[in-house]
Amino acid sequence: MIDKTAIIYGGAAIDPSTDIGPFSVIKDGVRIGKDNKIASHVVIEGNTEIGDGNKIFQFASLGSAPQDLKYKGEDTKLVIGNNNIIREYVTMNPGTVTGNGITTVGDYNLFMMHVHIAHDCVIGSRTVLANNATLAGHIEIQDYVILGGLCAIHQFVRIGESALIAGGSMVVQDIPPYLVASGDRAKIYGINRIGLERRGFPKEEIEKIKNAFKILYRSKVTVKIAVEKIFQEIGGGAQIEKFTDFIINSKRGITR
Repeated sequence: MIDKTAIIYGGAAIDPSTDIGPFSVIKDGVRIGKDNKIASHVVIEGNTEIGDGNKIFQFASLGSAPQDLKYKGEDTKLVIGNNNIIREYVTMNPGTVTGNGITTVGDYNLFMMHVHIAHDCVIGSRTVLANNATLAGHIEIQDYVILGGLCAIHQFVRIGESALIAGGSMVVQDIPPYLVASGDRAKIYGINRIGLERRGFPKEEIEKIKNAFKILYRSKVTVKIAVEKIFQEIGGGAQIEKFTDFIINSKRGITR
């Protein structure tokens, strides 16, 4: 169902099962999949691809030009996956040619009011970004991350899987997986035990993560030595390897 007051450009491709509310604008080049619910006064433009089953609330703006002075109108892309909830006044920008050329959003995410996803960001799946969480360009948010309200994340920062960032935090360096961070500038306060338990992590795996955290943050050694100690004292395993690989591959450095 498309409301008679909506404006749909001829170059837009929309599955017939998608609903579009009053006064929404869908411009040329946009591709929208099945069973999406698009409320009133939503603007979707540019080279934007939206999957299936998303709920997009009123006044959201998706695919508008990146807020980057280097952007000169190149044909870059925004790709949004399936079953996301995109609340009021959320903004998402496509990529830039100086970055990846694409901004990507996974599945089953909740973006609360006034969330901003800037150019060249990579958002995983099953994340929660609370009201007014703001991402600069080139940021990676991995699966199951929670960002509290009024968080701001510096460009090129990565937030690891199942990390929890408290409301009002200013994050300027990478946050490793499974940890809790808070403050301006953000500091690490421990592991996200509740989040891991909700995901069904076994107690022994949570204990391994806790011990890895202690080695990295409380043993007063360099990051390189801490990673070596983690392997020596804890061993491998999928979660520990994700934790150490994230640290080893950090370009901005991890939050200490």
